[in-house]
Amino acid sequence: MMSNGLFITLEGIEGSGKTSHAAMLAERLRAQGRPVLLTHEPGATRAGQAIRAIFLDPAVSLQVVAELLLVLADRAQHVAETLKPALARGEIVISDRYADSTTAYQGYGRGFDLKLLGELNRLAADHLFPDLTILLDCAVETGLARTRLRTNAGDRGPDRFEGADLDFHRRVRNGFLTLAKNDAARVRVVNSERSREEVFADIMRLVDELVRQRWR
Repeated sequence: MMSNGLFITLEGIEGSGKTSHAAMLAERLRAQGRPVLLTHEPGATRAGQAIRAIFLDPAVSLQVVAELLLVLADRAQHVAETLKPALARGEIVISDRYADSTTAYQGYGRGFDLKLLGELNRLAADHLFPDLTILLDCAVETGLARTRLRTNAGDRGPDRFEGADLDFHRRVRNGFLTLAKNDAARVRVVNSERSREEVFADIMRLVDELVRQRWR
C-alpha cells in the first residue's frame, strides 16, 4: 500500500483485547508526538453506525450473504471517508478490525467461499490493505469468558457474534491463524493470554520496528 501514513490493524476473536490495546497504542504514539487516527469496524462512519446496529443485533435475522454485504458496505464507506484521507495526511491509522475479520468470521466462521470473499474484500477496501496487522490470539474459552464479564457489567446481552456457539468461534480463531500463517510478513501473532503489560510490550515492539522502517 502506497501512502504517506501507516495503516495498522488489530484483529482477533471476541475478548482477545483488540479494543483496549488499540486505544493504548494510539495513546502511546500520540505521546511520542505522532499524528494518530484511532478507528474501528463496523460503525466508524455515519452510514456505518446504521449498518452496525443491524449487523450486530441478534434479533435481526440475516442470511450469510446479507451479513457479508453489510460489513462490506461499512468498509467501503470507512475506506473512502476515513482511512484514505487520514493516510494521505500522513497519519498513523489504527483500526480495531478490518478485512481479515471478514475473512475469519464470514469466510472461515460462516463458510462463505474464500476465493469470492477475497475478491469482494478487495473491492470494498479499494485495494487498501494494512502495513501491519497484529493478531491478538487467545483460546476461545478465554476470550468468551472475558466477553461475558464485559456484557454482565454492562446493560446489554451478547451481540450476534458473541452469542454464537463454541464451534463457530473455534473456526474463526483457526481462520485468523491460517491468515497469519499465509501472510506472516504482514500478520504478526501476539499471545494475548498474558498480562496486559506483556501483551502491550510486544505490540509496541512490532509497531516501533515498523515506524523505524518507514521513517528512519
